Amino acid sequence: MKATIMYGAGDVRVETVADPTIQQPTDAIVRTVLTCVCGSDLHPYHSMPPTEHGQSMGHELLGVVEEIGSAVTTVKKGDLVIVPFAFSDNTCLICKDGFQTACPHGGFFATPDTAGLQAELARVPMADGSLVVVPGVAENDADLLPSLLTLSDVYLTGYHAAHMARIQAGQTVTVIGDGAVGLSAVLAAKQLGAERIILMGRHTARTDLGRRWGATDVVAERGEEGISKVLDLTNGSGSHVVLEAVGLMPAYEQSFKVVRAGGVISRVGVPQYEEAPIGFMSLFGKNITLTGGPAPVRAYIEQAIPLVLDGTIEPGKVFDRTVSIDDVPAGYAAMDAREALKVLVTV
Repeated sequence: MKATIMYGAGDVRVETVADPTIQQPTDAIVRTVLTCVCGSDLHPYHSMPPTEHGQSMGHELLGVVEEIGSAVTTVKKGDLVIVPFAFSDNTCLICKDGFQTACPHGGFFATPDTAGLQAELARVPMADGSLVVVPGVAENDADLLPSLLTLSDVYLTGYHAAHMARIQAGQTVTVIGDGAVGLSAVLAAKQLGAERIILMGRHTARTDLGRRWGATDVVAERGEEGISKVLDLTNGSGSHVVLEAVGLMPAYEQSFKVVRAGGVISRVGVPQYEEAPIGFMSLFGKNITLTGGPAPVRAYIEQAIPLVLDGTIEPGKVFDRTVSIDDVPAGYAAMDAREALKVLVTV
């Protein structure tokens, strides 16, 4: 099969590798219908040291079950399924609490132990706990499939930011970042009842989509100028909630400088730093709650599917470029150059 392999910063290749096989009786093999490139894939694209053997890439997938292990009971061959970006048993105490990304028996795709999902086929461990069947949708339904794919990560990561912030009707929310996750956070904040949504981003094509999804204000300025603009828009009080979808220190600093006293900062941008201020001048002095983390999308998929199927939400609009699996390296380059918001991959 064809699979995407990264050999170092900027070095992405599509190669022919061995097809995956059932390794455990709880495994399933899924044939890819759609996958995509994630903004988090650009972190190793910028910084990964050169390696001789490379690392398979990708963690978002919508596909069809081709084969199941002997212990799998909840999915069958031919089912159209969403593959969450983390696999889990979905039965342990941690999963039952709704934090499947921390499942002690689970793990992540695109690691040395579990191959990535930017490939023609994928082995999914713990298939019963991980895979979610989409009922009544054909694999050639071009109108619905991209939005269903976003439930494997990007939209529900934005939703997780909003959910963990406990957004309430009438609140003001600031979203930092106009990438696909940030825009998804705008959509989710609107769904949860935010009255005012300030989107901090400077790419007009992206912020225009943010406005369509509920952003009431756009702040293109960065740094202290951007902070001042948000404070001006909120009469100096700041936002009840800040959703941070970037993962860089300047975004975190913007967050605690625009959040209102007693407010919440919810982070889903993968932090590219190990230490962050939490002292009196950042969080403590204003009684700020800091929350967020890797989105347990498995906890949200089943409630989100009907919203996609009935057209309440169309998160697939984050995809603004489509490539074949042979052209995945060009997709990475386009996203890195900000020529594409999020690249959809057909197989």
